[in-house]
Amino acid sequence: MNETYTIGVDYGTLSGRAVLVRTNDGSEIASAIHVYPHAVMSDSLPGGNVSLPPEWALQHPQDYLDVLKNTVPTLLQTSGIDPSLIVGIAIDFTACTVLPTTAEGTPLCFLPQFQDEPHAYVKLWKHHAAQPQADRINALAERRGESWLPRYGGKISSEWAIAKALQLLEEAPEVYRAAARFIEATDWVVWQLCGREMRNVCTAGYKAIYQDGVYPPKDFFAALNPDFADVIEEKFSRDLYPLGSRAGDLTAEAARLTGLQPGIAVAVGNVDAHVTAPAVGAVKSGQLVAIMGTSTCHVMNGDTLTNVPGMCGVVDGGILPGTYGYEAGQSGVGDIFAWFVQNAVPAEYQVLADKRGLSLHELLTDLSKDQEVGAHGLLALDWLNGNRSVLVDADLSGLIVGLTLATRPEDIYRALVEATAFGARVIVETFESSGVPVHEFIAAGGLIKNPALMQIYADVLGKPLSVADSAEAPALGSAMHAAVAAELYPDIQAAARNMSKVRKNAFVPDPHRHHLYTRLYNEYRTLHDLFGRAEPTMKVLKRLRDEAHAKAEKSGRQVEVLA
Repeated sequence: MNETYTIGVDYGTLSGRAVLVRTNDGSEIASAIHVYPHAVMSDSLPGGNVSLPPEWALQHPQDYLDVLKNTVPTLLQTSGIDPSLIVGIAIDFTACTVLPTTAEGTPLCFLPQFQDEPHAYVKLWKHHAAQPQADRINALAERRGESWLPRYGGKISSEWAIAKALQLLEEAPEVYRAAARFIEATDWVVWQLCGREMRNVCTAGYKAIYQDGVYPPKDFFAALNPDFADVIEEKFSRDLYPLGSRAGDLTAEAARLTGLQPGIAVAVGNVDAHVTAPAVGAVKSGQLVAIMGTSTCHVMNGDTLTNVPGMCGVVDGGILPGTYGYEAGQSGVGDIFAWFVQNAVPAEYQVLADKRGLSLHELLTDLSKDQEVGAHGLLALDWLNGNRSVLVDADLSGLIVGLTLATRPEDIYRALVEATAFGARVIVETFESSGVPVHEFIAAGGLIKNPALMQIYADVLGKPLSVADSAEAPALGSAMHAAVAAELYPDIQAAARNMSKVRKNAFVPDPHRHHLYTRLYNEYRTLHDLFGRAEPTMKVLKRLRDEAHAKAEKSGRQVEVLA
């Protein structure tokens, strides 16, 4: 009998990655990457003629189609595998990443009349400009005592679909009226592959306030805005499908785009973080998976339903059918390190990095990795992109305490790494104090390539860290779901037994460093609660910034930004 294969495609923040996987053992035969030409649009639309306000983050859906057009044929070419042996394809995506389309699924930004309208484009997960709408949603839900609100830790995020849809209505009503569908990018790409709109239960549960089989009632939406009353009927869908199910068959058009055989299984879409859990074998209760990249998403299965303060949500079947899936997250991790390297490192460091044949990230890591804990005298808050968990507040910002004239760039870099580890510890402790024990911490994503960073996390958490044994764990997880959709396995748990890849206890905490880090962590918690819960300074600064930007825009002046 011939071996069979599936393809998993992982849509990240800056690129899409695809892997060709053998279904009997999870071996990754070939991989390919396509970098989005439009990247993240945070300053202007394509062409540069339309500028964007602060907190905006858009993408172009053409980039998503180009991922399929470029990566899948590359897999076929480099592997030499006969396309007839490939039985399924599945995708995962960042979330909440949403776009408005016509009834036929055409993105509104593809239409000439909307090419210069920012609201017609994809709103990426880290688009935070809907914070005023999120604040109103939270306040209304709290006043009404909505039963779904505790499922999200007491707050929904500005990153999520309902807040973004309300922003669309209130800031661009003509675009809202033209949008027959407001849809997650993962569901939109599946639509392009199988020709049918088939929405997944994961994104609906975590990002669109779908709980216990229903969305909030119509009068809730009407109370936010009378024109918002029918948002679910008009823009979303009540027909949702479980993870691992078959969305449909690959269409002839999608087959021409990818080089695959028409009719193969297309799985229901998934989220990059949630699809990673089975890829690292995390199919049991209490196995927390941290997908560490530009941001970090923490997901974990649980046997029981518990409301955890400040979490992104708990959803029945949100990770694995038949269990409760818990999600938390940190809005900035790798993005924070990238910001520092790009904006705050002297030129002589680049010279030294080039001399040693290292990247700036590698150089700063090397220069700081042998420091004793606390030697740099710094403490940072990791909120440069807001706080997703447990404060759920995109208006928070970063902080570094302890700077002196002797502080070096490598000191700050390490303090920022430590801050993200402290943020992860807050999440773990919040789970555990709420009755959701964390038995194992498993890391995946691009940052696990940095062993010094991973050791810091182990020392801060005081827990052994297992790591994904795949360079493309989300894409592997998608390929596993494709195998389930193709009926090669009865469920994702069975697929995980044969196809998952993980290195157990790859990093073990040092007791002495853990003790020292706990002292630092206690100070972090002091700053965390002061600036996150009591002290409004960060919000005042953002309001002053926004007022200055509005004044400059009104006067026709723009702040010059060097490329």
